Amino acid sequence: MSTSTRTPDAARDGAGTNPWRWRVVDIVVAAVLGVAIGLLFWGWNVVGGAWFGAADAVTPGLGGIAVGIWLIGGVIGGLVIRKPGAALVVEVVAAIVSMLIGNVWGVSTVLSGLVQGLGAELIFALFLYRRFGLGVAALAGVGAGVAAWVFELFYGSSPNILKSLEFNTIYLVCVALSGAILAGVVGWLLVRALAKTGALSRFAAGRELAREV
Repeated sequence: MSTSTRTPDAARDGAGTNPWRWRVVDIVVAAVLGVAIGLLFWGWNVVGGAWFGAADAVTPGLGGIAVGIWLIGGVIGGLVIRKPGAALVVEVVAAIVSMLIGNVWGVSTVLSGLVQGLGAELIFALFLYRRFGLGVAALAGVGAGVAAWVFELFYGSSPNILKSLEFNTIYLVCVALSGAILAGVVGWLLVRALAKTGALSRFAAGRELAREV
């Protein structure tokens, strides 16, 4: 496709021949989002950790309802950058930042981030990186949550597979719901709020909102 026949959005993105090709701005924004969300993870380690413990004390497995914020990196990365690998990169960078600042999980934070990012990435890939509405965002959150559940089922010195079927069922349902709401819906709303500031004018997410208004 010649430059003269490319759409304005394609020309602006530099993606006339390969819309999935990462630009320098994509890399920079992925890094910035990863750091910002990593700081969010660090704060949530206290708030979410307390919520997790309190809910789990009521019913074992119910603590999964607090997990969603730790899944939000992949959702936001995918919604903003909209290219293969974006969900994975942002979630992993956020996990690395959270680990470097300091938490009780250490390197397992990065492994968890890798798995969760892949879970969200899979959902965006299923829609061929062409749909980014609220429903897809919620599904990406669920994908990240289910991936986290599988990871915890087998990882560590006391994996969840050693626990009861009742616990794992409750935990799966709670993590999936938390992923859909706290990662998917909240992530989608945060991206729209960010777009309203004009910070995403170089991205389709920002231009879509501008066309709506």
